[in-house]
Parts: sequence; structure tokens; C-alpha cells
Amino acid sequence: MTATTSALPSAVHQAADFTQQLSPVGGSLAVSALVGLLPLVVVFVLLGVVRTKAYVAALAGLGAAFLVAVLAYAMPAPLALLSATQGAVFGTFPIMWIVLAALWLYQLTVTSGRFEDLRRTFDVVSEDPRIQAVLIAFCFGGLLEALAGFGAPVAITATMLIALGVAPLRAACTVLLANTAPVAFGAVAIPITTAATLTGIPAGDIGAVVGRQAPVLACVVPLLLLLVVDGVRGLREAWPAALVTGLSFGLAQFATSNFLSVELTDIVAALVGLGATVLFVRVWTPVGAREAHERLAAGRAQEHAEATAAGRATGGPGTVATAATGRLTQGRVWMALFPYLLVIAVFSVSKLVVPVKEFLAGTDRKVPWPGLDGHVFSASGKAITSTVYTFGWLSGPGTLLLLCGVVVALVYRVAPAAAVADLVRTLDKLKLAILTVASVLALAYVMNFSGQTITIGTWIAGTGALFAFLSPVLGWIGTAVTGSDTSANALFAKLQATAGAKAGIDPTLLVSANTTGGVVGKMISPQNLTIAASAAGLDGQESAILRRVLPWSLGLLLFLCTMVYLQSTPVLGWMLP
Repeated sequence: MTATTSALPSAVHQAADFTQQLSPVGGSLAVSALVGLLPLVVVFVLLGVVRTKAYVAALAGLGAAFLVAVLAYAMPAPLALLSATQGAVFGTFPIMWIVLAALWLYQLTVTSGRFEDLRRTFDVVSEDPRIQAVLIAFCFGGLLEALAGFGAPVAITATMLIALGVAPLRAACTVLLANTAPVAFGAVAIPITTAATLTGIPAGDIGAVVGRQAPVLACVVPLLLLLVVDGVRGLREAWPAALVTGLSFGLAQFATSNFLSVELTDIVAALVGLGATVLFVRVWTPVGAREAHERLAAGRAQEHAEATAAGRATGGPGTVATAATGRLTQGRVWMALFPYLLVIAVFSVSKLVVPVKEFLAGTDRKVPWPGLDGHVFSASGKAITSTVYTFGWLSGPGTLLLLCGVVVALVYRVAPAAAVADLVRTLDKLKLAILTVASVLALAYVMNFSGQTITIGTWIAGTGALFAFLSPVLGWIGTAVTGSDTSANALFAKLQATAGAKAGIDPTLLVSANTTGGVVGKMISPQNLTIAASAAGLDGQESAILRRVLPWSLGLLLFLCTMVYLQSTPVLGWMLP
């Protein structure tokens, strides 16, 4: 960390203290909130309307956040600069470190020639590519979300879908949409335990309510995935399997979160959903599997032609493996699955075996950010504690994935020089993605520390009884800004509980709504758009992905807002514990 801070001007280390103000612009909370929204407006307009490169939009948004912080919110410029540096470092490590390790792990399977065997293995489960896509994106992705979180599920499952023949742009949209219902209980339920710590509401109580909201999404999302992968025809032909996946996942999510363990919720749900679907397709076969393969191939060819004509990246995360020959033996199946079984085993041990978990946590290094820690205070006068950076050099998901990659390279007998070359090529490919994510997290930290984010939340929370309807919007905004449901809860959980108590609405319901609302905001976060684009080989096409997933995000958000509002009334109040 010394290298990170030593280059900063000495004036930065002498910055004055700063106390956040909720209404810094003309004493008006509403005007201050609207001004605070400007950085987000800049990012999404540049991405979705102007269609600039993601790093351009991110840097422009960062510039807007810095100007708003200094000129409108009266944050000293050195502190705003330091906030940006901490965010940029966090965006690089652990976020992009995870993506680098995940993509390197994938590339090792390509270099070794084992990835084609993986594609053929899924044909054994079901010959229908639509069902394969749902199992990979939703169930396997849900299991990765449960154990690793951050960008790992999106990065890994996108590469797997492309191997099945799904067009890269469609694959990116599919995995982003799939990475919704599992997010609330992701990384062993860290979003929920974070909210519990901040609000004093027991984690079990929050988890029980989230477990009566997220499962409703789980029942719907696999059906939506069929629409994304193969349109209306795909939904019409394969909906029974998708419904089995969603219902079994949702029921397991409800039962586990309410009666077993909040931390184990997604692990159980993903395995139950996967197992139920595999059993179901043994007795039921969808029609049109061969035609679906043909349509996916045609879609990929069309997407490739359009990208080539426009001079864009044509997709595909690296070298394409040559087709495997010979009979797919049981040994080849196990070898094809080995990297992913290893990831599950390593993350299960690191998260669920207490001595290992405690040992890894003990290796973390807490770094009070120089010149910033102890100098930023909330509107209530309390020091902001998130100015301490945690350097999880060993416990972080990226390092665990890297260690998995080393083991895979040894088992697959990839030459050390070839493995290192793959890592270097992957890093080179991610240069602009790293810049983008570092800029987005820098933007988020400037907004958070200057008070822009809490002003927006306080403004929305002042709507009285209507707040029950708008409550998920706070989680949606928080996750869209930071790319993390945990961060959204860190920002708004306490605000939700306080606003609920003042408005006569159950605080547990609103804190849970913040968590659930965040899961549908993750797919439009610039950070996650960049991860999906990088994994799918669609460098610079984040704007195209955003335009496709934004309607799904807004539609699911409206659905959640309506459900939470009705849960605050006798209409759906019976759903709550």
C-alpha cells in the first residue's frame, strides 16, 4: 500500500476534516439530491444514449462526481481526490483481481483442450441448449454467487455459455439477468449480515423476509432466461423445465433462509434447483432442441457479421478450442468438470469450515487510508469507518481462484510458460476493463464520502407511507452505483430502518426490501457490465449490453416495488413471518 499512497501530494495528507451535509445546495434536500444524481446521469446517458466506450463514461462520471463533491457539497478537493484513489484501488483489488483470475482459469481449460469436453458433458445432461443455459447461468452461477460473489459468477458462466454456442452478446445479457435472485444471499449471505450489523435487526429476521421476496424472483427469472436465449419460441418449448428450476430453487431458498441457515441459503437452493431439473429432464424432453441449436448458431453468425461490419469486437473470450474427438469417457467428463468442482470445494472450505475461515481472515491487512481515515464524518458527526481498506491478499476470491488455476494447470499438464503466457494475455486484454471498473468504484467512493449518496437516499426516504413502494429503489440505486448488494446495504440499511420507524412501516421489511431491490440493480452496474463484456470478449460494448438488460432491470424493480408495498398492507402482509 505504500506505493499507492507515497505518490500522493503532501498537501493531500494535510486535508481539513469534512462533515457531510444532507442539504448543501441552497438548503434544499430535493435540489441537493438531484445535483447528487448528476454523476449517475452522466454515466448512463453516455453509455446508453451517446454509446461511448465504458471507460469514457466512467471517467466522465468520476469527473462529474468530483466536481459535485467539491463545488456543491463543499468537500475539500484533497479529500475528494483521496476518496477516488481508495475507490480505484478497491476496484482493482479485489474486484478486477477476481475477474483476471476467473478468466485465466477459463483460458487454461481452453489451452489444455478440455473445454470442448465440458460442452459435450452438458449435452449428456440435456441436449437442449436452452436448458443447459439455464442450468449454467442460474444454478451453477447461483452456486458461485453463494460461495464467491463479486464478479466471479458472471465472468465464469459467460465463458461457459459461449462454449455452448450462445452468441456473446446474448450470453452476457443472460448471465447478468441470471445473477439476480441469488445475490441477496451471495458470498455466504454477507449482504444480510452487513445489514444486521448496521441496524441491530437480527440477521435471521432479515433473511426470513428476504426469503419471502427473492424466491418470487427465482421462480420468474429462469423463464425470462429462455426469452433472452431463444425468444418466445424458446419459452414456449422449454418452459416446464425452467419452471421446475425456478420453483425448486425458490422453495429451497425460502425453506433454508427461514428454517435452516441464512448463510447456507444459496448453496442449498442452487444444488436443489440443479438436481430437480436434471431429474425432470430425464422424464421430460422439450421439443425443438435441434432447431434451437440451429437458431443459436444463426444468431451467433449474425452477431459476428454485424460486429465485423461495424468494426467492433466479435466476441468470444480468447482462443477457441479445437473440437474434441473420440468417445466422451467418464474420465474425460471428470477432467472437464475438475476446475469447477475444485472452485466449489475450495470456496466451500474457505467459507464454511470455521478454522480455515478464521485463518484466512487473520491474513487480511487493514489499511486506514492515509489522509482520509479519521477526516470524514457523517451528518450526525460520527467518523466514517469505510475509510479503512481491507487488503485480503490471501482470503480474497481472486487469490483463491488463482490458486485453483495453478492446481488446474498442474493437473492438466499445461507448461508453466504457457500458463504464464495465458495470464499475461488475459491481463493485457483486461486493460481497459480495469480502467473502467477502477473509475466506477472511484466515482462510487467520491459520491459516498462526499454525502451525495446518503442525500439521495434521505430524499427518497422522506416520502412517508409511499416509501414502502420506493424502498427497493434505494437498494437498486446503491447496487447500480457500487456493483455490490453488500455496499448498498452498507449505505442505506440504517436509513431504511430509521425511515420505516418514522413512517410506521416495519423496519425489517424495508431493510429486506433494500437487499432485494439491490439484486435487480446489479445487472446495470457499470462495473458488472464491464465484467460481462470482458468475459464475453465484447470489449467496449457495455452500452449495447446496457440497452438490452435495462428493461429487465426496470421491469423487475417495478415488480419488487409493488410486491413490497403490498407486503406492507393486509393484501400481501400474510407473506411476512
